[in-house]
Amino acid sequence: MTRIKIACLDMAGTTICDEGSVDAAFSAALDRFGLRPGARGYEQAAQIVHETMGQSKIDVFRRILDQETDAQEANSVFELQYAHAVRAGEVRPVVGAAETLAALRAGGIRVCLATGFSPATRDAVLDALGWRPLIDLALSPADAGRGRPWPDLPLTALLKLGGGAVSELAVAGDTASDVECGLRAGAGVVAGVLTGAGSREELAAAGAPHIIDSIAGLLPVVGLGR
Repeated sequence: MTRIKIACLDMAGTTICDEGSVDAAFSAALDRFGLRPGARGYEQAAQIVHETMGQSKIDVFRRILDQETDAQEANSVFELQYAHAVRAGEVRPVVGAAETLAALRAGGIRVCLATGFSPATRDAVLDALGWRPLIDLALSPADAGRGRPWPDLPLTALLKLGGGAVSELAVAGDTASDVECGLRAGAGVVAGVLTGAGSREELAAAGAPHIIDSIAGLLPVVGLGR
């Protein structure tokens, strides 16, 4: 196997645990437009939210709502709600995540954290956790062109961090979109992680070559540790 030199890892559900704050933020945004349990259109909207976990949040709202202005407003509600959760201390590291980031870098692998959040929300999470010293790069769809399931995020990480080939890239995340993104990028390692939204069956159906219990399980997959 080609030596992995860059790891592009998802945030919510993969490296961070937010106690359901993402779901709560989506609920608040949908509620603004009358999409609440029992209301017409709610079940379809909720299904779209589930199917698109890991993708750019504004793109999710564009799928649900007809008007761009409505999608932008819903996205703003989502971001404000999630920012409140961050300030309230509801966002914390997945067990072993910080140690895994440190171990990857100690092993010569550069680390990018990628997310469907806006840059402002992403940076607020990183600052709350104090994780900036643990990573080399953080990316949102606004930084890369397109969000998941497109390959732009990991490919941008590869370019910005000086990778030589896609085979040197590892991608890990907790959703089918994360898996599809890594496969489309041609990453040397693509792993589905079971600490978030995706079930083992959903990650397998997306084609994940590796399914790991937590992000700590990535270390032996990329040749570090047991």
